[in-house]
Amino acid sequence: MTTLASAVKPSLRLSQVWNMSVGFLGIQFGFALQNGNASRILQTFGADVEHLSLFWLAAPLTGMIVQPLIGHYSDRTWNRLGRRKPYFLSGALVAALALALLPNAGAITALLPPVLIGAGMLMLMDAAINVAMEPFRALVADNLPDAQRSTGFSVQTFLIGVGAVVGSWLPYLLSEYGHIAKTAAPGQVPDNVRYSFYIGAAVLAGAILWTIFTTREYSPEEHARFNPEAAAAHTAKGIGAIVKDFANMPVAMRQLGLVQFFSWFALFSMWVFTTPAVAQHVYQVPPGDTSSVRFADAGNQVGILFGIYNGVSAVYALCLPALVRITNRKTTHAISLALGGISLVWMYFIHTPAWLVFPMIGIGLAWGSILSMPYAILSSVLPVRKMGVYMGIFNFFITFPQIVNGLFSGLIVKYVFDGQAIYALTLAGVCMLCAAVAVLFVKDEAGSRK
Repeated sequence: MTTLASAVKPSLRLSQVWNMSVGFLGIQFGFALQNGNASRILQTFGADVEHLSLFWLAAPLTGMIVQPLIGHYSDRTWNRLGRRKPYFLSGALVAALALALLPNAGAITALLPPVLIGAGMLMLMDAAINVAMEPFRALVADNLPDAQRSTGFSVQTFLIGVGAVVGSWLPYLLSEYGHIAKTAAPGQVPDNVRYSFYIGAAVLAGAILWTIFTTREYSPEEHARFNPEAAAAHTAKGIGAIVKDFANMPVAMRQLGLVQFFSWFALFSMWVFTTPAVAQHVYQVPPGDTSSVRFADAGNQVGILFGIYNGVSAVYALCLPALVRITNRKTTHAISLALGGISLVWMYFIHTPAWLVFPMIGIGLAWGSILSMPYAILSSVLPVRKMGVYMGIFNFFITFPQIVNGLFSGLIVKYVFDGQAIYALTLAGVCMLCAAVAVLFVKDEAGSRK
C-alpha cells in the first residue's frame, strides 16, 4: 500500500517541509518551559520531592486518552481549515493560555491550595499540547512520500530542538542578562520564570499560526488519488474502532512499543527528578529549601542543561538521514539510545556544575533519535487511511511507561533511594540501555533499504 502511495505523491520542497513543522517549534518551546520549570514551580507551591512524579502524571494520562481520539477523528475531518489543522490550532491556543496561567496559580487560592491549582493548570496544558502534537506527526506522513519521511521527521526534530533550547534557556537569560529577579518570597514564582512563560505563550500561538497560513493540506479528492487504498468508506467510528485498530496493530508497532516503554520511562524520570537531583547532589541544597539563591541557581542550571541536550538533538536530527543511509534506522536508533543511557548513569559521578554539560551531549543524541526514528519506522508500516489514529495509538507506548513511572518512582525515591533523586537518573540510564537492545529486534524491512 505504502509503495503505491509513494509512487504518485509528489515530493515537497525543503521550504515546504520546514513550514509544515514550524508550529512544532512553538509547541516544544512551551513544552521545554514546562519540563524545565514545572517541578520547580510545584516545589515552590509546597510539593514534596517524592510527590513530584504524581503531579507529572497529568501529561501521560491526558495523552493516553486524548491522542488516539484526536488521531481517530482527524483521520475523518475535512473542512475549510483542513484535516489536521483544526486540531493543532485549537490545542495550541488552549496550551498558550494554560502556559500563561501556570506560574500564577499561587494567586488563585480562595478554594484550593496553590499546589493543586498548579497541578490543574499543568493538566490543562498537557491535554492541550497533546491535542496539538499528534496531528503534526500525522501531517508529515500525510503530505510526504515515504522517501522523504525520514527527512520530514528530522526537520521536525530540528525545529523541536530549536524551540526547546530557547525555551529551556529563557529563564536564565532573563535573569542574567535581562536583570529580572530569579528569586522570590517563599511560595512565589520568580519573575524570570513567570515572564518566560508569558513569552512562551506568545511564541506558541505565533508558530502555530505560521504553519496554518503557510502549509496546504491535500483535499479529500487529492488524498484519495494519492492513496487509492484509503478511499474506502470508514465503517467503524468512535471508541470501538480505536479498540479494534489497537488489537490489529502491525507487528513492528508492537515491537517498537517495548523500545518506547524503556525510552520514555527514562525520559520521564529525567524531566521530573533532574532539578531536585542537581540541587541535592551538585549544589548541596538541603531538603525543603526552595527560596535560596542556590536553589534558584540549580533551577537555572537545569534549564541550561535541558537547552544543551535539545540543541544537540536539533543538530543531530539533521545528521540522522545520512546515518540511516550508512547503517539503517534500527542501528542508528540503538547507538543513540545507548549513548543516552551511558550519559544518564554518568551524572551520578559528577559533583561540579560545569561537568554536567558533557552528559547532555549523549542525552541529546538519544532525544533527537527518539523524536524521529520510531516515527520514521512506524510510518512505513501503517495503513495510509489510518495514519492519524495509529499515530495516536502509538502514543500509548509513550504515556503508559510515564504512568508507571509516575505511580512508583516517587515511592522508589523515598523508600529505596532515601530521598536522593540522583539515583532516579541512574535507573533512567539503565532503562535507556534496555531500549537500545530492544530496538535491534524490531522488524523494519523498509528501513534496511534506506
